[in-house]
Amino acid sequence: MSSVNKKKIFPSAQDDAAASQRTVVTVQTESPAYRLAFMDDDFILQPELRPVRLQLELLKPELLMQKNSIESTVVIFGSARLQDRETADEQLRRTAEAVKENPADPDLNSSLSRARRAVNNSRYYEEARKLAAIISRRCQKGGRNTHVIVTGGGPGVMEAANRGADEAGAKSIGLNIVLPHEQAPNEYITPELCFQFHYFAIRKMHFLIRARALVAFPGGFGTLDELFEALTLIQTHKIKPMPVLLFGRDFWQRIINFEALVEEGTISAHDLHIFNYVETAEEAWSHIARYDELNSEAWQEAR
Repeated sequence: MSSVNKKKIFPSAQDDAAASQRTVVTVQTESPAYRLAFMDDDFILQPELRPVRLQLELLKPELLMQKNSIESTVVIFGSARLQDRETADEQLRRTAEAVKENPADPDLNSSLSRARRAVNNSRYYEEARKLAAIISRRCQKGGRNTHVIVTGGGPGVMEAANRGADEAGAKSIGLNIVLPHEQAPNEYITPELCFQFHYFAIRKMHFLIRARALVAFPGGFGTLDELFEALTLIQTHKIKPMPVLLFGRDFWQRIINFEALVEEGTISAHDLHIFNYVETAEEAWSHIARYDELNSEAWQEAR
């Protein structure tokens, strides 16, 4: 093909966008009707354009994932409220001091109980951080971006996972969502892989499009929502099976009685094999490595 044929015949969108800014100012050119459609926020944001916005929100992260050569991911879910050990210890110390000054205050005593639980639960933060580092060191080698950590982009367990990848010198992804109460992306996400979504449905698709494993740490409604979405898609064969790992057997068995679902006949006994319980980062990595046939000394190399 000649170099002449390779040239673009039509101006690019960028060219026309720039040209539109040089338009002579008249009553007609100042009218909203005259704006280029793709540069008209009032037009793009109207309810009738929702299908277009859905498509754009699916396409933008996909193109950037391709640009950054993201081959596969490991999804890590968990509560935004879980703290690292240092923060939890400091909160317990301050709460205990307040209780000493006002020992009869029921609210303070309740806060003390929560602070003690926060210290106990801080182990999940540390295990998420460790697991992300293990996976990142093992899989992002030789210029390949495989099993890249992806989180919801917020604090808590999400921060821990992005932090572990960052400390391993690896890329990680954050899929933030616009919420009524502002949620800033945590500082450990790779900037060019930090996304913001309006539509929960499109965000969910991006969690799973490249997923090779899903790890759910203790969490609230959001974690449960994402977990059951994945379990349903695997159960109904809408996505390929992958390791689904529930971190902390005591927590999960206390809040969800999966066996009761079998007893009531609403799921089959076989469905209980869709997921596994794990307690440590090393155990979780063992499941992922075994499933993807990574070599047996994998996690030893990653430590």
